[in-house]
Formats: sequence, C-alpha cells, structure tokens
Amino acid sequence: NNPKPIDHESWPDKFPAKSHCSRCGLCETSYVTHVSDACAFLGEGMKRNIDGLEEIVHGRRRMVDDMVWNGISTASKANDGENENDLIAEEGRFGVMHSPMVLARGKHVSGAQWTGCVTSVAVSMLESGMVDAVICIASEENVDEDSAWSSPKPILARSVEDVMRGRGVKPALAPSLNVMDELKNIPEIQKLLFCGVGCAVQAFRAIQNELSLEEVYVLGTNCADNSPTPEDAQEFLWRSVPSIADENKKVLGYEFMQDFRVHVKYEDGNSATNVSYERMPYFSLPGNVAKFAIAESCLACFDYTNALADVVVGYMGAPLGSDSNMDQSYQTITIRNSRGAKMIQNALDAGRL
Repeated sequence: NNPKPIDHESWPDKFPAKSHCSRCGLCETSYVTHVSDACAFLGEGMKRNIDGLEEIVHGRRRMVDDMVWNGISTASKANDGENENDLIAEEGRFGVMHSPMVLARGKHVSGAQWTGCVTSVAVSMLESGMVDAVICIASEENVDEDSAWSSPKPILARSVEDVMRGRGVKPALAPSLNVMDELKNIPEIQKLLFCGVGCAVQAFRAIQNELSLEEVYVLGTNCADNSPTPEDAQEFLWRSVPSIADENKKVLGYEFMQDFRVHVKYEDGNSATNVSYERMPYFSLPGNVAKFAIAESCLACFDYTNALADVVVGYMGAPLGSDSNMDQSYQTITIRNSRGAKMIQNALDAGRL
C-alpha cells in the first residue's frame, strides 16, 4: 500500500504535531510514514534530530565546552588545516563550525530581500553542475500581486530562472518538503541542493537516505519566527505599521532587524528596483503580536542556528550598514563542514559572492 499524504487543507488539526506543526511539508508527501522520527515537534523532536544527526552530517558533534571566546579555540583544533589561533564563536551555542563565521554579500541578484547570498550560492551551484536541481521557496503565483510577498510556494528548480523565483523572504510557514514526491519521480535528478529553515532541514535530513541521491547539499537560513499563514503575516504588517496600509504601499518584504526595529521594504514608485523602508521599533509593536502573528511551532523552536545545514546564511551578529538598508548590508555565513566550504568556494569562483 502506498502511504497516503495528509491533505494540506486539514492543517493543523489533522497533522500529528497539531498546533505545533511547522508545516514543513513532510506529511503532505508519501514520506509521511517517517514523521515520528523526523518531526522537530514530536516526542524528543529537535533533541533527537540534532543530537542524533549532527555527527552523521558534519563528521563530529559541536564542541559543547567551547562556550566562550578563547585565544585558541577547541573547535579550531578539531578542524584539520585550521590555524589554532583562529577565534571561533561558541560552538556550544552556534553549532558545528568548519571555519569561523564570515560576512558576505551576494552579487548580481536584483530584487533580493538582502543582497541575495542564498540565491547566489544556489545559482552558482546549478550553473556549475554541482547540482541538477534546487528545492527552494518561491512566491505563490495564484494570488493577488500585493499578497505574493507573504505567500510561500515550494518549487523544484531546474533552471537559473526558477531559482531566481526564490528571491526574498516569505514570512509564513512554508511546506518546503512537499515537493519530495515530485523529486522521486524524476530519476535524472541525482545531485540536489535543499534550501530551508531549521525545522524543514531537520525533517529533510531524517529522510535524506531514502532519496537514493548521489550528492546532497543543504543551504540553511537562520530563522526566528514565521506567521502561521500568509494572511497572518499581512495582518501583522497592517496592525504593526498602519502607514503601509493607509498609503497603499506595495510591500516587498519585512525583517526583524539588528537595530531592534521591524524594517518594511516597499516599492517606491512603479519599479521594484526603487525601494524605500518604513521602520517600527519593537517596543511599538502590538502587545499581543506573538499571539496572532507568530506560529506556535516557532515559539517552541530552538534551532535558530539551523544546526544540520552545510551552510547557513543569516544576520546573526552581522553589522548593519550605515544606511541600515538590508539590501546594502552584509550577512553572516556559517560553514559547518567540507561540503559547505565547497559550496561557498564555488560561489566565490563564479563571482557571485
């Protein structure tokens, strides 16, 4: 008997994790039979996934005694070829590091939320033949144009044009894995890049060996919170930054930034290349923002650092540019293993980072 996926329309009530389901997409595929061992929010969840898979994925566990900045890091000593005097930031908190965190900006990616680091790495891997396809999150096409920024749609991208559809952050739960059955039915795809947030990466790692692929790479992002649905993300914005709705501005995205403000990016004029920002201090947000705008799974998550990805892109610890615009600012890149180092070197060689 073929396993029966759970209808996405019945989310979250019919899903095993109920209200804590992050809708990673696993249960919407025939791989639903693995949910008890893969879900980040069932049983021991993240503890089971990270503790059980970290060494398998990266070749070693994180150095839990490396909780302070040391002149000679224990983690640096663990990596062959690393300079023992390199400072490396707290593996106990940030996860396995193949090398110290670096700052980067993407190149030649117009329309990105930041500068396009994630897109740059993915495009360079596809262009160079490192992978045959990329699983990433595009915007839903069958929605109002003004809602596309908040409406995630997983895609199995096989061209640069497809990967470019994944630009920008969609601040709602995204079922990244629901294209797994599509992948299974295309045997010529043998080298895959999977892009996702922590809970999706954990589920993907748990079923990775079931996919019978020759090469697998995982590009993760730091993630703190998402809205349960696109409509919730829109409501958060309208209630938190009412000037956006009052002036009928076309939103391109928003981010909870390092300066303790929500930055809302919107079109300035009739071109998406001309953008402006509204900024709202955190202390000015509605007091019940977590109740209506942040998914319960996100409130229960402790994998912000995306511990099982080969490479992680985010802005954890990154300086904000002098103009504080995200599309001019650097992001952090965490390389966790030799596969991740290969991914970043490939993007550098291609002139995309």
